[in-house]
Amino acid sequence: MADPSAPITLRTRKFITNRLLSRRQFILDVLHPSRPNVSKDELAEKLATMYKTDKSRVVLFGFRTQFGGGKSTGFALVYDDEASQKKFEPKYRLIRSGLQPKVDKASRKLRHERKNRAKKFRGTKKVKASEPPKKGK
Repeated sequence: MADPSAPITLRTRKFITNRLLSRRQFILDVLHPSRPNVSKDELAEKLATMYKTDKSRVVLFGFRTQFGGGKSTGFALVYDDEASQKKFEPKYRLIRSGLQPKVDKASRKLRHERKNRAKKFRGTKKVKASEPPKKGK
């Protein structure tokens, strides 16, 4: 079994300080020869100490482990402040990082079916159309 406390090496490539989006962005190479993979949580902690920032300002995504293991590569963004992170990050990544609540809505198919049922009625009956049809003999 692999040792979860085994050392890992972080290397950055293509480092850019993006002032327009107030962040630092780079490709992150993770060398982990004696363990299967490294969690994004653990990587975020290490990057936060490396770049002297808060762990929640670090965004990691798009990781792929090389065939045979031992090395993973992905993207990392380190935002300067929370406001710019909320402004420029896509909604799904904000939900992942816990900066925005997840909105639960009906499935796409159900929404379309409800819309099409409502098209068959006029006026106040549209409210009744939003409920699924009753099955009975």
